[in-house]
Parts: sequence; C-alpha cells; structure tokens
Amino acid sequence: MSTKKIILIAAAILVVVGVVVGTVLHRRAATTKVATGKAVRQNLVAVVSGTGQIKPKTYVNVGATAFGRIDHLYVKEGDHVKAGQLLATVESQQQVSAVDAQKATIAASRTDLDSYIAAEKTAEANVEQAKADLVQKKFDYERALALYNEALIAKQDYDAKKAAYDVSAATLDQRVAAVAQAKAQTLSARGHIDQAVATQHGNSYNLDLTQSRAPFDALVTNVPVREGETVVLGIQNAEGSTLMTLADMSVITAEVKVDETDIVNVALNQPADVTVDALPGRVFKGHVTEVGDQALLRTTGMATSQSTTGTEEAKDFKVVVTLDNPPAELSDLRPGLSTTAKIVTARRDDALTVPIQALVERNPETEKAFEANGGKSAATDTAQAATSPPPQKSQKVQGVYVLRADHSKKLRAVFVPVTTGVAGATDIEVLDGLKQGDEIVTGRYQILRSLKSGTLVKRDNTQETSADNS
Repeated sequence: MSTKKIILIAAAILVVVGVVVGTVLHRRAATTKVATGKAVRQNLVAVVSGTGQIKPKTYVNVGATAFGRIDHLYVKEGDHVKAGQLLATVESQQQVSAVDAQKATIAASRTDLDSYIAAEKTAEANVEQAKADLVQKKFDYERALALYNEALIAKQDYDAKKAAYDVSAATLDQRVAAVAQAKAQTLSARGHIDQAVATQHGNSYNLDLTQSRAPFDALVTNVPVREGETVVLGIQNAEGSTLMTLADMSVITAEVKVDETDIVNVALNQPADVTVDALPGRVFKGHVTEVGDQALLRTTGMATSQSTTGTEEAKDFKVVVTLDNPPAELSDLRPGLSTTAKIVTARRDDALTVPIQALVERNPETEKAFEANGGKSAATDTAQAATSPPPQKSQKVQGVYVLRADHSKKLRAVFVPVTTGVAGATDIEVLDGLKQGDEIVTGRYQILRSLKSGTLVKRDNTQETSADNS
C-alpha cells in the first residue's frame, strides 16, 4: 500500500472521529444540567413568625391621688401583692383632722336629735292630756246645759262651764300644733345628721386618697419614687404623678409584630409556640387572642393613621399571643423580655408537595411555542417569524418544569401550570397539575430563570457550590 493511500485513509478516519466528537460535544452543550426533586406527600405546616416582648395582659400605673409627701412605701420592685393590699401612704394630717372634726359634729347633731325626739314625745303626751281634759269639760258643759234649760242653775254657772269647754278645745289644738312643730324639728335634725354624715363620707374619701392600695393580685414591676418625695396630681406618666406600676401576671401574653405580607394568614385562636431569648431551650404553648387592624411603621412603631409623612416603608401589624400555661415561677417571665412567636396558620396532612424554589411564573402560550420548537425560541426562525401571527398576550401563571422523555427517550423539561395551597417553610402544597412521584426541576436558580419548556436536560443533583450561586 502506498504512502499516499495511507495518508488518505488516516485523514478519513480523523474526519470521522472529528465528526463524532463534534456531535457528542454539541449534544452535551445542548443539554442543560438541572437539579431535580419529586412531588411527594407529607404533612405540611404553615408558620408565620413575629418578634416582640413579653407583656402582662393587664397592667396599671398606680398614680398619685392626693398631693403631699410620701410617708411610707410598703412594697418594692419585684414584690407580689394581693388585691386591696396597702402600697403607699401620703401625708394625711389635714384629712385626718377633717374626719375627726366631722365626727364631733355628727355626735353633737345626734345629741340634738335625741333632745328633739324627747320634746316630740312630751308634746304628744300633752296632746293626750288635753284630749282627756276636753272630754271632762265636754261632760261638764253638757250637764250644765241640761240644768240651765230646766232653770236649775244660774246663767253665770252655765257660762262658766261653756267657757271652760272652749278653753280645753283650744288647748288641744295648741298642743297638736306643738306636736307638729316638734316633729318638724326632729326631721330637720335628722336632715342635719344626714348632711353631716355625707360630708364625713367625703372627708373619709379624701383620707382614703392618701392611701394607695392594689386593685388586683399583681407583680410590682416599677417603683420610680422614694419615701419623702412629694407627689402631685397630674397627667398619667408625668414625673411625680406615678407611684408604681403593677402587672397582673396571671395572664401572660407575647405581643409581637408580624410582617404585612403574612398578617392576612393570621387569625384568632391559631396555636403558637413562644420562645424567650432569656430562656433558651424552653417553648411555651399559646394561642392568638388579638390581631391588630392598624398598620405600624417598622422604623418608628407609629400607627400609619398617626404618621404625617408620606414616605412608603415596610409595615407590621400587632399580634397578641396568650400563653396557655404560664410557668409556676412568674419570675421566669418578666415583662419586657424579648420573645419570638411562631404561629401555625394552616396544617395539611398527607398533602402533595414540591419545593418552593421549583415554582416559576411563565406565559403558557410562549412556553407551548418553545416546547413545539424543541426548547428554542421560534423567533430564531426568520421565515417562521415572518409568517406566524403575533403571539396572543396572556397573563403569567404559576407552574413547575416536569421531566418527561420524548420519542427518542431524551429528557426534556416541560412547563406544567399548577394550583398551589398552603406554603410551609421549604415546601408548598400542590392542589392540581401534578401527581405523586412526578420529577420536577428544582434548580439551579440561574437555570430556572432562563429555562424554557421543551429544553433537553440532564439530572445533576450534586451539591451546589458557591460558584453555582454566583
């Protein structure tokens, strides 16, 4: 065999090898590596988180109710007090004097009343006497009249009996009037006593104002004053007008702020797990008891209705979670401790789920065009682009890319619209569009951004590196 033939054969072999290698490289270049996962059934829990602080459901600022110097403080910060327990006293000499003086006035008025009652009884006895005397004088008068008519006595004797009868009748009227006068004086004395007693109630009330008592069983959380300081009546929380703060720790809440994008999923009575930064490892069970309607500016905490600026910024909503079983040691949960509440907004058992990152938004009509063209844009075919009508505008829909084998057993990513439900931390419920076991494209993120329906793909579930994320 000549050298020329050997060279020609070698060249032919090189050409064939080059074609084969080029074809393989082209196919590899045309195949997209994707990370995949499967639609699986599992229990799904949707959770909304919020941060805030521990707060008692009920707390009050015990304000000064009388002007004066603090005589004594009976409690200190951290003490537990019972309803009605004496907390503090303010100087009360003036109030005590007023009470004592009024007590003397009431005692004198009661003595006067007793004398008026005695006078009333005396007047009533005089009336009875006058009545008896009138009866006697009437008998004498009637007897004298009969004798006079028979001319048995002189007219002078008859006139004397008649005059005595008239005087007795007048005396009875006078004594009846005296009884009425005595009763009026007694009634007036009773009125004076009632007035004095009412005044005494006012004096006693003013004296009670110098004594501050606990309105309910509570924990003393703040005592900003000291014995000897002067307190004044004024606006609540003004300096010198608040004696102490009491918190009812029988009902403990976690007041947290929830992002505006999550608040629509929060409702009353939803269960929640509450953790406290100061108590690592402990979880307190609770439930939602209040959902705020007013948005709060995240930077200032001010309600949007009170803000005078028009700056758009992130907003939160207040959510109150009441602990179901507060700890026996109330000192474990102090007002103001930082806390996090994880609220369970929904729960699905045996739900069909896919990873959240697998979801994409695409135009179904455009995706069908890509799929029909083997995963390539139809716009690259100039002739087809010229003869094809303009694509219909349609809204983007949510969906995933499902791995399906074509007629040549090659894997292609096909866009499938899905209807979603509850979203968990990493997975989301699929209500329609997939079935259990369907293999879907879950990444990489850069690939999902540009992936088209019908694209040739190859599974690559190796761990993603930092280079892949860049």
